[in-house]
Amino acid sequence: MVFSKDISIRQLFEKESSTYTYIVYDNKSLDAIIIDPVKETLERDLRIIQELDLKLHWCVDTHLHADHITSSHSLSEELGAKIGLSNKAVVDCGDSVPLAHNESVKVSDKLSFKFIETPGHTNCSGCVLIDEYLFTGDTLLIRGCGRTDFQEGSNKSLFDSVRDKLFILPDETIVFPAHNYKGEMTSTIGEEKKHNPRLKLTNSFSDFEEIMNNLNLSYPAKIDIALPANRKCGKVSH
Repeated sequence: MVFSKDISIRQLFEKESSTYTYIVYDNKSLDAIIIDPVKETLERDLRIIQELDLKLHWCVDTHLHADHITSSHSLSEELGAKIGLSNKAVVDCGDSVPLAHNESVKVSDKLSFKFIETPGHTNCSGCVLIDEYLFTGDTLLIRGCGRTDFQEGSNKSLFDSVRDKLFILPDETIVFPAHNYKGEMTSTIGEEKKHNPRLKLTNSFSDFEEIMNNLNLSYPAKIDIALPANRKCGKVSH
C-alpha cells in the first residue's frame, strides 16, 4: 500500500489472470476511484471500500480486457460510480463516460487523474496518471509490455505510445502495471527506460518489432467470454 500526505493507493491482486486492481483515495475526504476491477474479486473490493468508508466516484478500465471480465458495471450499480473508458473503446455500456487523451478529471480537492491514450496493446488502451503514480494497464509492464496480436493491436502504436507519451515522464514516476506474472509489484519509468528488454531506450523499433513478432503466444483462453462482456462493462446475462 502507498500512503502519501494526500492520497493512498491499495494494490490488490486477482490470481487467475494475475491482474492488479487499484483503489486510490483522498485521505481526508475519502473520495475514491478504482482502476481495472475484476469480476472474481468484486466482493473483496466492495468489502474494502465499505470498511474504509470510501466514496467511489469512478471505475476506470485501462482497456477492454481479454483475460478477465471487469466488475465496473456491478460497482457502478452498487455504489453509483461512473465508468470511464477510452473514447476509442466500442462499448454498449449505457452510461459509460468516454475519456479523451490528456483529459483531466477532478475527483476531490486532493485527487485528480489524467487519462493518457496509449494505443498499441489494443486500439483503446490508456494509462491513468495520478500525481507521480502511473497506472499503465497492459501498455507498459514491469520489464515487458502487452501483446499486440489482437484487438487492433499494433507494434508501431505501442512503441510510439511508450516512447512518446510515457518515457517523457520523470524517471521517478512509479509504474503500477495491470499484470505481473512473477510477483513484482511496481517499477519506475527510469528503470523501464534502462532495463525493459523490449522497450529500453537503446532498442530501435526494428528490435522491438522482431521481439513482438516472435513471442508465439497462445490464444487468450477467456477472450471469447471476456471481450463480449467487457463491451458491456461487465454486465453479463444470468
